[in-house]
Amino acid sequence: MKYITTVNGQEYEIELLGEGKVAVNGEIYEVDMTSISGQPLYSLIANARSYEGFVYSVDGQWQVLMGGTLYDVVVEDERMRRLRAQAGGKAAAHGPVALKAPMPGLVVAVPVEVGQEVKKGDVLVVLESMKMQNELKSVKDGKVTQVKVSAGQAVEQGQVMVVVE
Repeated sequence: MKYITTVNGQEYEIELLGEGKVAVNGEIYEVDMTSISGQPLYSLIANARSYEGFVYSVDGQWQVLMGGTLYDVVVEDERMRRLRAQAGGKAAAHGPVALKAPMPGLVVAVPVEVGQEVKKGDVLVVLESMKMQNELKSVKDGKVTQVKVSAGQAVEQGQVMVVVE
């Protein structure tokens, strides 16, 4: 089956080939992915390279935190994609985006403030979890309209930290 996967606004066509093989935009990869200790932490080996990342669902979409970068991921199969297209096309690329905590942790820094203009990729929050500091970045250009956390504050997974419009 083929899936259309959108990662931070960029689309990829993914086909599961079986036996640990996946095609991404036609390029074949040998993969092995497993959950570590039943946590949302996964180990991925793709073409003999090793990766670790937190994978979790937020409001029906996936978020992946890997190497300190937060990726917003939407996965649709071909049928869902056709149905959505017939029902009115793509969702609007505008509107508020809430940065939610990908995992429980401690806010180390919030280098933005309400009213500040930000660009896609600007750091909104530095979050420490499992002895790692992760820079959580804006997924769009816009203006910070809400800052709901401060340095030193503990947050729970899914808690809204910053809103960008």
